[in-house]
Amino acid sequence: MDLLKLLKKDEVYKAVVPSFLGYRYMYRFKDLIRIEKGKAFLLGNEAIARGAIEGGIGVASAYPGTPSSEIIEALMTVSKDLGIYVEWSINEKVAFEVAYAAAITGVRSLVAMKHVGLNVAADPLMSSAYTGVNEGFVIVSADDPSMWSSQNEQDNRFYGMHAYIPVFEPYGPGEAKELVKYSLEFSSRIKHPVIFRSTTRISHTRGVVDLGPIPKSVKVKGGFGKELRFALVPAVSRKNKLALLERWRKISEEVEHCPFNFLEGDGRHLIIAPGVAYSHVREAVRLLGVKARILKLSSVYPVPEAMLLKAVGDVDDIVIIEELDPITELQVRSILHKKNITIRVAGKDLVGYPYELNIERIVEALSKFYNVPNPLLQTKAGDTAGIKVPARPPTFCPGCPYRPLFFEIRRYINREKLPYIASGDIGCYALSLNEPYKLQDLIIEMGGSIGLANGLSKVTDDVIFSFIGDSTFFHAGMPALANAVYNRSPQVVVILDNQIVAMTGHQPSPSTGMEGKKAIVIEDVVKGLGVEFIRVVDPFEIDDVRRSISEAVKYVREKKMPAVIIARRRCALVILRDLRRRGIMLEPCYIDQEKCIGCGTCYNWFACPAISKVDGSNKAVIDPSLCVGCGSCVSICPVNAIKLPKGTEPHKLKELWR
Repeated sequence: MDLLKLLKKDEVYKAVVPSFLGYRYMYRFKDLIRIEKGKAFLLGNEAIARGAIEGGIGVASAYPGTPSSEIIEALMTVSKDLGIYVEWSINEKVAFEVAYAAAITGVRSLVAMKHVGLNVAADPLMSSAYTGVNEGFVIVSADDPSMWSSQNEQDNRFYGMHAYIPVFEPYGPGEAKELVKYSLEFSSRIKHPVIFRSTTRISHTRGVVDLGPIPKSVKVKGGFGKELRFALVPAVSRKNKLALLERWRKISEEVEHCPFNFLEGDGRHLIIAPGVAYSHVREAVRLLGVKARILKLSSVYPVPEAMLLKAVGDVDDIVIIEELDPITELQVRSILHKKNITIRVAGKDLVGYPYELNIERIVEALSKFYNVPNPLLQTKAGDTAGIKVPARPPTFCPGCPYRPLFFEIRRYINREKLPYIASGDIGCYALSLNEPYKLQDLIIEMGGSIGLANGLSKVTDDVIFSFIGDSTFFHAGMPALANAVYNRSPQVVVILDNQIVAMTGHQPSPSTGMEGKKAIVIEDVVKGLGVEFIRVVDPFEIDDVRRSISEAVKYVREKKMPAVIIARRRCALVILRDLRRRGIMLEPCYIDQEKCIGCGTCYNWFACPAISKVDGSNKAVIDPSLCVGCGSCVSICPVNAIKLPKGTEPHKLKELWR
């Protein structure tokens, strides 16, 4: 049925994770727990969450990371109603351990993370395959082809191959819901963990999902049967490896019966399409008018060998279309070689390795392989139409506490002509990589700022700044800071505490203290790690920031020890949301044109998007539609031309804007 027609029918429920966008016609995900039959228009991650609910999970855990975050957000909204336990953990390793512990005590569980998060959880991941589990345990890895929000596009199907853990992958939101249920049941039956691989295109696409029954009650309390297999000393692990290989034999047999693998179409050509590639391939075949069979796979590791051999029985050639690395291709070529089957196979040599798939890319590849016209080719004029989209450089939000902080650090470095290296980290503050701040020379992985600074301080005499957010500090920064104290690694550690996990959608951080949980005070942790120089500053207090930076630099140069500055102010978006809920709308700041000398400090160096040059002049002007009235720009003007709204009392504004 046509999607638009379907959405107009009353029985289709539209759901969205609660958002500041305010979809007034949509149900919240929370409302869907009352609905057991019908259809819902769900985000892929919501569909995964719904599948986990229908699959009877009792425990779910995660560390936020795009594109995975909405899975736990959705489950969190219904956890109390369903009586299940859901948590945001301190990092992916701990999240994995929470869900894994539930599974070995007989409670169905799910852990979710983005692809690079599985690197953090790799240690227990590898061991979980050796021990097995006692109930269903699904590890959701949300991969990010094309790196829309990530530092790399690693293909986590390799983890399945590396760890002897089967990998399942859906082609869209509807199948994602059903496949999560199947994965939980599969894991429960084999007593082995399962990796469920999603991608950005699946996680953040909406689709119609068939709703199924929700268990009336789920098991949320288990019991730990003390078995030697869970104590992985070498002698135990050697025995466990044999049991693991036996389970793997069963897994290889079971995937032959996976209902989400199927062969469709006819002809002498075979296209193998795992996961999301199936959606594109089906459309590409229709557009090209090619007569071909399509082997659609959801058990992407291991590939069902018998099904594959049946599919290749009387075809002339095989094309394997998959995103990123040739995981399926390697398996197919290996099986064909083992069975002495000689047939033309094309894969990554045709489609290429990098970036996510799209219909244009697949149509182009198949048109070349089958030597048929490409219906999507356009003329050069049609491609450009003479239109150029203006560049929109990424920048901090108006009112962001990071802007005045980085402005003052950059001004200090320039004034002192300071030789420095800025070791950055993963978070909103990565935007300071760009002009005019240029204060992120390295961005490698979560917690890498302090860790890399440890090494840099040993091999260079430059002043090392390491920038890390509050959530990232708790995630992976604490061990690195302990190392800096223990090994006397001089660096100025700037912890940016906006009291939220802002970059991935405002999930709570340990410094937030939400929902009855006590906030962890960062300076107490830092002091406990042995740091002696600790300053807590408000980024809007420019003089205090300047003084603290100067003192910290002097300290690390003289004492050869780390110094920590904690820059604390809530995320601007959170403050604005709270103010609006209280019915408070702040008036915008303005610029006294008679005082303004056109020096450009505000729009060139402070770089608030609300401030720009007046046409035909170097003087500045504030766009009232963009200004949030935070007043952070007032103190940076050398001639005091930037003014708070008339009648605004600075101390009251400061109280509101915290």
